[in-house]
Amino acid sequence: MRHPPRSVLSAAAGAVALVVSAVVPVVAAQGATPACTVEYSVTGQWDGGFQGSVKVTNNQAALSGWKLTFDFPGGQKVTQGWNAKWSQSGTAVTAANESWNGALGTGTSVSAGFLASRPGGGNAAPAAFELNGTTCNVDPEPTTPPPTDPPPTDPPPGDGTAPALHVSGTKLVDASGRTRRLLGVNRSGGEFMCVQGHGIWDGPVDDAAIEAIAGWKANAVRIPLNEECWLGLPDIKPEYGGTNYITAVKDLVARVEAHGMTPILEMHWSHGQYTGNSAGCSDVHATCQKPMPDMSYAPSFWASVAGTFKDDPAAVFDLFNEPYPDRATSSTADAWKCWRDGGTCPGIAYEVAGMQDLVDSVRGAGAKNVVMAGGLAYANDLGQWPAYRPTDPAGNLAAAYHVYNFNTCSSESCWNSTLAPVAAQVPLVAGEVGENTCAHRFTDQVMKWFDDRGLSYLGWTWNTWDCSSGPSLISSYDGTPTAYGAGLRDHLRALNP
Repeated sequence: MRHPPRSVLSAAAGAVALVVSAVVPVVAAQGATPACTVEYSVTGQWDGGFQGSVKVTNNQAALSGWKLTFDFPGGQKVTQGWNAKWSQSGTAVTAANESWNGALGTGTSVSAGFLASRPGGGNAAPAAFELNGTTCNVDPEPTTPPPTDPPPTDPPPGDGTAPALHVSGTKLVDASGRTRRLLGVNRSGGEFMCVQGHGIWDGPVDDAAIEAIAGWKANAVRIPLNEECWLGLPDIKPEYGGTNYITAVKDLVARVEAHGMTPILEMHWSHGQYTGNSAGCSDVHATCQKPMPDMSYAPSFWASVAGTFKDDPAAVFDLFNEPYPDRATSSTADAWKCWRDGGTCPGIAYEVAGMQDLVDSVRGAGAKNVVMAGGLAYANDLGQWPAYRPTDPAGNLAAAYHVYNFNTCSSESCWNSTLAPVAAQVPLVAGEVGENTCAHRFTDQVMKWFDDRGLSYLGWTWNTWDCSSGPSLISSYDGTPTAYGAGLRDHLRALNP
């Protein structure tokens, strides 16, 4: 996504550091709705304390009074609250209705907030919630695969061997020539934590965390990266950049591959000052999504990444997250020319590295890995991708596409008219699919369209953010899905039972 929520944001000394984390409602795999759902969010945090909120939705019979109970696992203590009568005994917290908000009809919600202390700097989220004694956010496991799902076409992941991949016609295939669809998740964090000075990853990336991804029957993990952190530029803290950053990425790639999954390395945030239409920031540094890569550092970034992984044919390279030179110019032809050729582009002040420049950098480093290139409009427009496709001497080029429910090209008619012609020429990978509804009706439609054509897709994102603004697939790094994430999890498990 162009603007994913950040779990840690930079703050001035003494100011509140805002964070977002949530325990979100979970929809039962077979369509049953939980009796109640609770969204728990930390909306502000500082040394020794934090601000939080709960949103309770009643899906059972109407209530004339309500009481929410949960346990704080980390010694947190509620000190003040609003929109509910808050109390705490030991670790047990209770939020009971006020006289004016006790009625909670079927399908209706109520929100309440609080301030709390947090000893020792930790702030673990509650694991379970009860509304009037009924457990909320219940997520039963799927029983039988939906009968409309196609049969498995790929070997189940997790066998400890990530396949060496190359392009054969319109398919990605392994060394034996067997078709391999990339079906998995994005693991955000490496694009923003380092440039904000807070670390390298957002949340755990140890073996247990990667095993949880494999437990969803994913066979691919897309890993967003930061150009300046990889190159170790002076604005990056040394402990989070250069050699330390590269080592962390190599370690994560090794863990992903050890679970039989394909790592997709992607340049997400890059250098170059852009203040034009739809600018994400005014900073010259790699602190947001820019409309195109920069010639100053992007070719060096890809030469270095390619040189690092050129002997690993399991690794895939996604050249640039979400190009949008079309927002900088009113000419579609100029936008596509900028996309491919770079140089001096209308509306963009810095010298642009085009997709051809980046392909040349990868191949110049001796890497023959599969390379993905996303189109215009934040990779949502592939209308003229075939006409402007870069030249790849290795013949290992794939088209990348991103789609969310709020994008322009988010209907079957658009996919049929613009994506199908691309998929008839090269492999097509939906590197990001998602929706901001905390549900999965839209992603179900996307997955069906791609399944019917044997194409690849990866959900955004394996992070514990608010599913309505992220969107996030999980509420815990043990693989507990959000209501939105349950759709992808259950579908992947149905494809590879």
